[in-house]
Amino acid sequence: MFENLSDRLRQTMRSLRGQARLTESNIQDALREVRMALLEADVALPVVREFINQVKERAVGREVIDSLNPGQVFIKVVHEELIKIMGESNESLNLRVQPPAIILMAGLQGAGKTTSVGKLARFLKEREKKKVAVVSADVYRPAAIEQLKTVAGQVGADFIPSSGSENPVYIARKAVESAKLMNADVLIVDTAGRLHIDEELMGEIKEVHAVLDPIETLFVVDSMTGQDAANTAKAFNDALPLTGVILTKIDGDARGGAALSIRHITQKPIKFLGVGEKLEALEPFHPDRLASRILDMGDVLSLVEEMEAKVDREEAERITNKFKKGEGLDLNDFKAQMEQMLNMGGINTLLTKLPGMGDIAEKAKGKVDDRIFVQKIAIINSMTPAERADHKLIKAPRRKRIADGSGVNIQEVHKLLKEFDQMQRMMKQFKGGGVRKMMRSLKGKMPRR
Repeated sequence: MFENLSDRLRQTMRSLRGQARLTESNIQDALREVRMALLEADVALPVVREFINQVKERAVGREVIDSLNPGQVFIKVVHEELIKIMGESNESLNLRVQPPAIILMAGLQGAGKTTSVGKLARFLKEREKKKVAVVSADVYRPAAIEQLKTVAGQVGADFIPSSGSENPVYIARKAVESAKLMNADVLIVDTAGRLHIDEELMGEIKEVHAVLDPIETLFVVDSMTGQDAANTAKAFNDALPLTGVILTKIDGDARGGAALSIRHITQKPIKFLGVGEKLEALEPFHPDRLASRILDMGDVLSLVEEMEAKVDREEAERITNKFKKGEGLDLNDFKAQMEQMLNMGGINTLLTKLPGMGDIAEKAKGKVDDRIFVQKIAIINSMTPAERADHKLIKAPRRKRIADGSGVNIQEVHKLLKEFDQMQRMMKQFKGGGVRKMMRSLKGKMPRR
């Protein structure tokens, strides 16, 4: 996410860190680089102008010039102004109404609206503990209603049936009554998308909005359309009282122009980011955290929240207790650890959220493939329970059977068992103060300053 923008800004910030003193001249050079980085990221020109003006006003003042570490203060100014243009802080959904709280989803065709309905339903169900009902008022796309039914089943939301022969306004009215009978806390209404903005679409969605009187009206937009995303959001905002934006396909957007432009142009907050195809790939939007990620300061808070939401605590405690008691870990434990890693989004996702790891994450891209974990899990799944409990049973004939069963060559089975052996040896070092001894021996070899 935002690789190009991050790369350019990191280079600019790096050049300033070495400056003993900042002058108006080298600040101008830095600002020129920042301006080019934002334009290349497809950030809307009015947003770029305001951002650069604000940074310049603060940077050439005493706040930066007279500071003990001007390079770091300049980075702090850029960080704070990035946060400001994206909206200061996270704005959560307002669900403080008599149930059901109605959320209307609007947007163009292909933006990922129906999938976002499912993602949002899952988020509200798991994070907010809400009973969620969904309905499709998209009567023009034959597969839309069936698609939402499938998605609802996958996330455990109540699906309210509708038909392509029904009027969207009638569907909306009926859905509210059904949601009340179901005792739903939240009703999410999916609406029809179009390939472009037209009067017919706007007229219809205004009618549906008037009938529903939703507490939240969210505009779903594809981040990869850059400035167009911000302009389309503005057109919808002029027609509807939008309360927020869901920015989708953010994982495929190397530029980031939409995230940096939408708030400024529409004056409406981005509330969620769609960060992948999976139904759990929806994150609340935190401008401060995203600004930190863009400047390679990491996003540890989001990482901690993801761990709390996605890591199986019972499984993690079981492995920790085995470790504390000095019991050896088996291949079932090895498999569980890899599954936890995949649930967290894989190695590349973790690296992007750790401070100072931007360059490493970039280098790892293409070299570290999370499909390796999937392959290793398949190999372990091809073993018998006895083999997983005691890997020493796995001699040559068994290795051949396991390779055939998991669809890999026998070298991959050798490799996995070797890695497991190495992990076990490393774990033994942690027992009986092994780590302390290892650190002491390393300390003696460290060069003195």
